[in-house]
Amino acid sequence: MNLIIMGPQGSGKSTQAKLLAERLGILRVSTGDIYRGISKEDSPLGHHVKELLNRGELIDDETTFMVVDKHLGEITGGFIVDGFPRTLVQAEREVFPVDKAIYINISDEEAYKRLSVRGREDDSPERHQEWLKNYHESTEPILDYYRTRGKLIEINGFQTIEEVHQEIMDKLGIS
Repeated sequence: MNLIIMGPQGSGKSTQAKLLAERLGILRVSTGDIYRGISKEDSPLGHHVKELLNRGELIDDETTFMVVDKHLGEITGGFIVDGFPRTLVQAEREVFPVDKAIYINISDEEAYKRLSVRGREDDSPERHQEWLKNYHESTEPILDYYRTRGKLIEINGFQTIEEVHQEIMDKLGIS
C-alpha cells in the first residue's frame, strides 16, 4: 500500500507516518528529513536546498522530483510519504501510484500552538507563518485533486495521537 500523509505543519503528520509505517510494516519516507540531510552536504544541491530552507521556502518542483525519484525509485513494497507532494504540479505528475492520501485537518491556531512547543532547530514564529502561508497556497489545492479521485481520507487532527491513529486505521479499513 502506497500512502501519502498531508496536513499543515504541526498537525502530527510525522508522528502518524511513523505509527502507520510500524503498524503496516511499510517504509516511511520524510522529504523534510531528506532535505535537512541534503542541506548539510557541501555540494551545489546542498547549498541550494539550505538556502531555500533558511528562507522558509518550499523546495522547487524540479529539485523535489529529482530527490523523490532517487529515494522512492528503489523501494519495493509499500510506503508512506510525509512531505510529498507539496504542490499540485507534484501531485499531478504521479511519480508513484497513491492508494490513499491521508489529510490530518487542524486549524492555523492549533498549528501555531503545537509548533510553538515543538522545539525543532528550524522553528521560529516567522518560519511558522511562512510555512502555513505556503501550505495554504501550494498544498491545500492538492486536497481536491485526491478528493475527486476518491483517494482522500480526512482525519480530525484535534484528537489525541491514539485517536487520530485509530481513525486513520478505521478509514483505511484495517483493524
